[in-house]
Amino acid sequence: MKFFAGLNPLMFPVAAIASFMFGGAWYGFLSKQWMAAAKLTEADIKKKGGSSPASLVITFVAELFMAWLLAGLLLHMAKAGLPGSVKNGLITALFIWAGFILTTLIVNHRFQQQSWALTFIDAGHWLGVLAIQGAILGAWGLA
Repeated sequence: MKFFAGLNPLMFPVAAIASFMFGGAWYGFLSKQWMAAAKLTEADIKKKGGSSPASLVITFVAELFMAWLLAGLLLHMAKAGLPGSVKNGLITALFIWAGFILTTLIVNHRFQQQSWALTFIDAGHWLGVLAIQGAILGAWGLA
């Protein structure tokens, strides 16, 4: 696609792999807190098949798509005069997270009657994902 012309195609999988690995570490470290906040037990998770390979593949593809779109947004900003940098990647990621991810999680979790703890754990994950992707894509440089 012409809009993404000139971008290094390696930047998307690198950003997706790094953010996917972060998610594994985040939820690995907070697994007990996440299960309690989501009102799940290990038995519930095992009964449903745990983290299925399909769920992990879907997650990676979604994060790959997220990296691609974030790069497109950063490229659009660079063409408007705001050069690609780690700082601009992080600021853009923070704006996307606060304006779209955090607000969506708050609304969805309130209607689902989920705990605030679940909202904070999930929101922290997506903040980390976007910050990592924004930093990597910004550092890669967009012209």
